[in-house]
Amino acid sequence: MRSMMILGSLLLTLSATSMASQVYKWVDDKGVTHFGANPPQGQAATSVNTIIAQPKAPAAANKLTAPAVDSSNAEQQAIDAKVKQQVAKDAAERKAYCESVRTNLAQLQNNPRLRSEVNGEQVRLGEDERQAKIAETQKAIKDNCN
Repeated sequence: MRSMMILGSLLLTLSATSMASQVYKWVDDKGVTHFGANPPQGQAATSVNTIIAQPKAPAAANKLTAPAVDSSNAEQQAIDAKVKQQVAKDAAERKAYCESVRTNLAQLQNNPRLRSEVNGEQVRLGEDERQAKIAETQKAIKDNCN
């Protein structure tokens, strides 16, 4: 059984290379290049090598692209630094906002007699207004703060 599998694998490997046909290249009277399995009658045709060459060693490719990688790396580091600064700034602003909102919530929950300035006048908030502001503040904390 094992020898049959080895023989089958060997035959499959060899059949792929034996099935490759010859390819011909020629240029017609109008200057158009053609490729085909059969050479044309009455025209000179050249045989095309259809064997795929192995790729070059990756070390040589890396040496050619190393300077480009360094310059893009420096640019990327500058962009990363800018993004990190912006994220830190946003985090600080969010922290200050959350502290302010939590302080407001504590004031709303602990003081039943709150006043608000409306059109330059001090107006006392009713219980319904106070509960609405508490719910609004709790939602803001839930949405924006950890």
